[in-house]
Amino acid sequence: MTPEHKKIKFPLWQYLNQPLFSYDNKLVLNPHRFANIWRIELIKRCWAKECDAKGPQQH
Repeated sequence: MTPEHKKIKFPLWQYLNQPLFSYDNKLVLNPHRFANIWRIELIKRCWAKECDAKGPQQH
């Protein structure tokens, strides 16, 4: 794989659609900080997903 395919691009849409007055989510104005937080949350979401690469299991 080439390096440009591995890089996660800046989440512009998520950055622009941050909730302004939310008690649950804090507004992040620094784009670099937002991108880092978003990537960490992306990794957490990916780890939380259940992998079904083997297909249905037969017991």
